[in-house]
Amino acid sequence: MDGTAIIVILAIAGVVSVLLFAIKGLLDQVPDVIDSAGRARDSWQRFKKPDVPPPADDDEEPPLAA
Repeated sequence: MDGTAIIVILAIAGVVSVLLFAIKGLLDQVPDVIDSAGRARDSWQRFKKPDVPPPADDDEEPPLAA
């Protein structure tokens, strides 16, 4: 009976350890998934909007003629 109790305790500890390791792995991926979703959303919004040329800088000099 004593050996069985030890085996059961070790088995439960092993299962908990594996579950914690798996949960940690999933939680480590969450920030990357959120970043990817944000980039996908930004790309979709750029796709839906017509291309707008960037504003011209008034500080630049006109190109020199050769």
